[in-house]
Amino acid sequence: MWPSLIAKAKKGGLDVIQTYVFWNLHEPQPDQYDFSGRNDIVSFIKQVQQQGLYVSLRIGPFIEAEWGYGGLPFWLHDVPGIVFRTYNEPFMFHMQNFTTTIVNMMKAEKLFASQGGPIILSQIENEYQNVESSFHEDGPRYVNWSAQMAVGQNTGEPWMMCKQQTAPDPVINTCNGMRCAETWEGPNSPNKPSLWTENWTSFVQGYGEGPNMRTAQDIAFHTTAFIISRNGSFVNYYMYHGGTNFGRTPAAFIITGYYDQAPLDEYGIEREPKYSHLQNMHAALKQCSQALLYGQFSILPLGQDQDAYVYNGNSGECAAFLVNNGSREAQVLYQSLPYTLPSKSISILPDCKTVVFNTATVSTAPSTRSMLPVISFDSPQEWETYSEYIPQYDDTSLRSDTLLDQMNTTKDTSDYLWYTMRFQKNSSETQSTLNVISLGHVLRAYVNGALVGSAHGARTGPTFTFENTTSLPTGINNISFLNVMVGLPDSGAHMERRRAGLSQVMIQQENFTSYSWGYQVGLVGEKLSLYTDEGSSKVTWSQYENPRTLTWYKTTFDTPEGNEPITLNLGSMGKGEAWINGQSIGRYWVTFMTAKGIPSQTWYNVPRSFLRPNGNLLVLFEEEYGNPLNISLDTVSNNRVCGHVSDIQPRKVNSWEVRDHYQWRPIPRVYLQCPPKRVITKIVFASHGNPSGNCESYALGSCHSSSTQQIVEKACLGKSQCSIAHTLENFGGDPCPGTLKTLLVDARCE
Repeated sequence: MWPSLIAKAKKGGLDVIQTYVFWNLHEPQPDQYDFSGRNDIVSFIKQVQQQGLYVSLRIGPFIEAEWGYGGLPFWLHDVPGIVFRTYNEPFMFHMQNFTTTIVNMMKAEKLFASQGGPIILSQIENEYQNVESSFHEDGPRYVNWSAQMAVGQNTGEPWMMCKQQTAPDPVINTCNGMRCAETWEGPNSPNKPSLWTENWTSFVQGYGEGPNMRTAQDIAFHTTAFIISRNGSFVNYYMYHGGTNFGRTPAAFIITGYYDQAPLDEYGIEREPKYSHLQNMHAALKQCSQALLYGQFSILPLGQDQDAYVYNGNSGECAAFLVNNGSREAQVLYQSLPYTLPSKSISILPDCKTVVFNTATVSTAPSTRSMLPVISFDSPQEWETYSEYIPQYDDTSLRSDTLLDQMNTTKDTSDYLWYTMRFQKNSSETQSTLNVISLGHVLRAYVNGALVGSAHGARTGPTFTFENTTSLPTGINNISFLNVMVGLPDSGAHMERRRAGLSQVMIQQENFTSYSWGYQVGLVGEKLSLYTDEGSSKVTWSQYENPRTLTWYKTTFDTPEGNEPITLNLGSMGKGEAWINGQSIGRYWVTFMTAKGIPSQTWYNVPRSFLRPNGNLLVLFEEEYGNPLNISLDTVSNNRVCGHVSDIQPRKVNSWEVRDHYQWRPIPRVYLQCPPKRVITKIVFASHGNPSGNCESYALGSCHSSSTQQIVEKACLGKSQCSIAHTLENFGGDPCPGTLKTLLVDARCE
């Protein structure tokens, strides 16, 4: 997917691709490195370079990023005497070793800008200011050491520390957030540029949470404001494309799809109107680049909450940014010309006369992403099952007289840890109460092999209490608790001290925390690799009968034709993990609903590169009672396209042709383009006149050319793309002389 994602980013107007470096992927064991396949960072950077873009390399090597353990490999946890992210010799040794390894790889391939390569910035550490005070005097010592260590790598290009206001010279302090023009203190030295490393296009989403929405208008306003009011010279979108947290990589309670609301969604599809609105903003800003870089800057007041930020060059260049910080639309005069400024917006005038872009005026319709089922797995004969074994105390070899920490016991080799005990009940009471405290994240309780209940925490509170009244017969009872982690922590001070798993067990008011416990790390199916061709062939599978807990399901399918993205609809499942041809497409947790009663994530990305033409192996491990007969393999596409151009509002930047360096000639057209292998099949709305609204919401106005629908259908139906001129001649005359005209078209692609 890399080449197409990079190409779409470039088409969207980006100059730089920023990426973290994932220490736990690249050094899964001490001095054992992996830069193959999806971990081939050199290949990724070279592909960016081949498409003419720069690279910002956030080495960290602590990265947070809603990634398990913040990117730190778990083996660091067992290094004697280690304390993470402070002035601690064992941690600094391994951190410097990995940083040097990455830097030397880049140098060997001549990838730094000083060598003619694309890397123009590197980052050391990550948002350290959030935890620095926890380490007292060792916090600032570590900051200074990190900066000196990084600069001492002699890469020949700048280093930065994000969200670290005290970054020592020459390391650049940078901003993360949504409103850096308003909230950031700025560079801590006049010699440092203003850099915005994380302009959040949405926000992280956990299970049980809905998506965090940020409008295209808000992103455009704050991006432009940062450039003109803070002399911003670098703005990175976090994320422009978030992608997928495959396997067990995401941090605790983080869903598998990452920043799906970004300009390029999880599948790499343009999410509108963010993609096009920011694309137009980028084009408008680049038309102002000469004046922005070399012009004389001044601010002219236009009203109580309105100002003109003006850049005048020595050779006649002039760019103006008309800012309305007010909550209402404003009419202003600039250079004796009238301008209408929507509330909380900035208009960009590359020639100090013509508005080519306004941050609040969106001319692209919101995406309508459609999932079309192409394979249904609704036949019981297609499925085979394998029941996961529920261990009892006598089955275990790992024993302890206390409750063990889950992370330290599993070493992140599995999400699952069984806690088992053998309990002698002597009383004649028929009902007994189990009371269990878990430090995270999910608990399933079994008594004598039968499930008696479950409970779980949440991202905002992973610790929870399980309480259940159940029947315990007199005599020996085998109790098995399956504690499930949904990712490692990703941030905070002293992560090496963090614990998970059971912390207290009581039965009928008797405390069994200090007791003889037997443990099993992971599942039998994991040890057998049932999700692979080889592993699945080594056991006897049963024919599907009905949904059951702790069950492995497998089936096969052939790859759908075409090149559209593919996704697995797991809306009928509960909680577990899914694999295709041995590759995990991630954890799923459909039953952890949002406050609105819908799953946080239903569809799970299946890259076509994971597939073979025929006989693809699909394996699910289901913890609850999910029904595989209702899942499907779907194709993904956008089926809505809309265009909007008006005499009143600034036209889309790509609706203009540059006649020379400082003059523009408007070519008013609506442009419609379907996704690949789709054509326009329906014109839902078309009006040339004064329709109200925009592509998000519209209605006919008092002025309307009756021939609009016919003219647009003739120009567009059956075509993959079309354009309609916004001229009186094209629509057979003027339906209402004296009225400023708008052309708005909403269409569907199939």
